[in-house]
Amino acid sequence: MNRILAKTLLRPVVWVIYAALAAGLLYGIGYLVQLNGPTYFAQAILDGLRLGFVYALIALGYTMVYGIVRLINFAHGDVFMVGAFASYYAVARYGWSFVPAILFAMVICLLLNIVIERVAYKPLREAPRIASLITAIGVSFFLESFTALRFAFSADYITYKRPFEVTVWKFWGLSITNATVIIVGVTLALVLGLQYVIRRTKIGKAMRATSLDKSAARLMGINVDGVITFTFALGAALAGAAGTLYAIAFPQIWTFMGIMPGLKAFTAAVLGGIGSVPGAFVGSLLMGTVDVLVVSFLPLGSRLRDLFAFLVLIVVFLVKPTGIFGEPQVEKV
Repeated sequence: MNRILAKTLLRPVVWVIYAALAAGLLYGIGYLVQLNGPTYFAQAILDGLRLGFVYALIALGYTMVYGIVRLINFAHGDVFMVGAFASYYAVARYGWSFVPAILFAMVICLLLNIVIERVAYKPLREAPRIASLITAIGVSFFLESFTALRFAFSADYITYKRPFEVTVWKFWGLSITNATVIIVGVTLALVLGLQYVIRRTKIGKAMRATSLDKSAARLMGINVDGVITFTFALGAALAGAAGTLYAIAFPQIWTFMGIMPGLKAFTAAVLGGIGSVPGAFVGSLLMGTVDVLVVSFLPLGSRLRDLFAFLVLIVVFLVKPTGIFGEPQVEKV
């Protein structure tokens, strides 16, 4: 009885908090529009969405792996880095065009993640979760340190040679490049393809069944180990595509480039609701937009962008602890 009464009394307070946050958001948007004009604000939003689309491909790998094996694969950002370098070598040394280069990066990352899963994660599948988490951090450090060696990728910054000439179009004062169109188009195609695989194919049904209950999935004849390996491979392919798109948008790569985008993408997946594909996508767009808005409008914005990115996560968690699309976990006794 007391609990029901407390919920009844707290409900108006919660709605007041929601209204205050909405009012603050609208005021902030209006202030930013007036600060440098609507065109500048719209350009910042457009650039933020472009970055968010790249984050989305990385975040999908995080959310799929966590949804299946409850593992935060911290090496995923470094797989993204390997994808950028794979496409770089395909373009700079072999003269490949964009489509073969991005496919090559996806295949390289796919094979790399299969090896990582078989060597580092599979032996620890029944171990305490903290063992897998520490191993993931160790794999991340290994990839960063090994690729920084001189005979590998080296630790130098490398200018990425785009496989096409950049074209700029002007629409109502906004600058839109063909690179932005390619990033948005490729990301949407891959996300829709992923949704089709998850919702319409046999392996997708096996993935959903494994995510719900591994033991029951085994009893139904599902090869759980194969499903887990496929999930790692699929997430790595998306990360390889993200590495290529990121390098096209920001044409400078180095072996530690995956740390912050990987962390931001993981934060975006948590923000949207870890385990939810639509949540990872929406959270990534929000994360990319916040990044660019902070850099565009705040003094020392390049130094404060990470602070505000995680501040958004804290605010969303205060309002909805499970994330934007997350659902509360119900445990039966």
